[in-house]
Amino acid sequence: MERNLKNVLIISFGFLLLFTAYGGLQNLQSSLHSEESLGVASLSVLYAALILSSMFLPPILIEKLGCKWTIAGSMCCYIAFSLGNFHASWYTLIPTSVILGIGGAPLWSAKCTYLTIAGNSYAEKAGKNGKDIINQYFGVFFLIFQSSGIWGNLISSLVFSQASTKVEISEVACCGAHDCMTNTTNTTGSAEPSNSLIYILLGIYTASGVLAVLLIVAFLDQIKSDQAETEKEILETPSFWSTFLATFQHLKDKRQCLLIPLTIYSGLEQGFLSGDYTKAYVTCALGIHYVGYVMICFSAVNSLCSLLFGKISQFSGRKLLFALAAVTNATCIIALLLWKPHAKQLAVFFIFPALWGLSDAIWQTQTNGLYGILFEKHKEAAFANYRLWESLGFVIAFGYSTKLQIYIKLYILLSMLVLSMVMYGAVEYHEAKSSPGTPPAMKKEDVGPLNQDTHV
Repeated sequence: MERNLKNVLIISFGFLLLFTAYGGLQNLQSSLHSEESLGVASLSVLYAALILSSMFLPPILIEKLGCKWTIAGSMCCYIAFSLGNFHASWYTLIPTSVILGIGGAPLWSAKCTYLTIAGNSYAEKAGKNGKDIINQYFGVFFLIFQSSGIWGNLISSLVFSQASTKVEISEVACCGAHDCMTNTTNTTGSAEPSNSLIYILLGIYTASGVLAVLLIVAFLDQIKSDQAETEKEILETPSFWSTFLATFQHLKDKRQCLLIPLTIYSGLEQGFLSGDYTKAYVTCALGIHYVGYVMICFSAVNSLCSLLFGKISQFSGRKLLFALAAVTNATCIIALLLWKPHAKQLAVFFIFPALWGLSDAIWQTQTNGLYGILFEKHKEAAFANYRLWESLGFVIAFGYSTKLQIYIKLYILLSMLVLSMVMYGAVEYHEAKSSPGTPPAMKKEDVGPLNQDTHV
């Protein structure tokens, strides 16, 4: 097996193991820790910490530790969050949420940097287009990674089904876009699981995280960039504050500023599906026991489409794929505004997450690839910005989750989608204008990517 592909698979399966645990726990936070809204508060703190981490940690850790050990160390932060859930309280869950948030940005930045360098390295050896190889690598990664939603939901459903008691729903007038903003979880769910079942589930999740770390440490090759290779030639070590400001200095690039709405929208749309759609549509009309199955549908479609779009992007181009995602998401949003959910329309509850999974696969693979291609020489700062703005989208989604009705959130989502596409179009126009006759970001794709932070 080609070495770079082997490393891509190791990272992919490491993330699969890690996010099988974290994804399952995130979906259960509001249900397991509903007292005083501890679960929702932990998620808000988590993503707020992730924003702060995105501001300065990724360039520092990647420079000092390299991508491999940054990934391994950051994964340990996720394990800490799993451990904090064993005896959940404000004194255990909030601190471990902060720890996870701190490790989240370096983890994703290191992953994106690693895949982009590996793609360029293989493209140079094989004489292929670096952009196409990068898109393929991200497609393979998200194919495997997105399936974590299947396994995480399936594990929790199998464990908790041993003690579930379903409740019939007779009133669905408050479901859908014009929800009554009531706590539907308390009236349509299952009996609270016993502590023994919770500990079994948390034990499985913790073991999955530990296996992820061991896989990365034992089998992932350390990858060297131009920054690492030229480190000894640098006479002056960059100060902490210069590295701290690297993320914000990257905003001097007009293209990065134009991509901010698209990146925020990525967080908003994921937060809406996992938080609002599952509660106001699925749980309200069908019951909480259907949430896992609906999210499995989303994850399965997302996973398959990630590989598909990673492959066909070299033929279709990213602009066509972004247009497909925008039209699909806009259609779903409008339909959700008009639809009155009812338990007899069971198939419809699965059609929406399937279409959402298709569009999210494009947002994830193509936006990650776009960042790697446009900012090929400033990858750590660029991907730190990606996590920063996407996390802000999650914070906003969780922040107004209990304050606004669903139809207002859908209008916000639709408005943000339109703004994102307008700004993305400006980026493509700028790239076409700056390099006429040459596909964007192809001229310098094989240049070593990580030397900017040594001079910032």
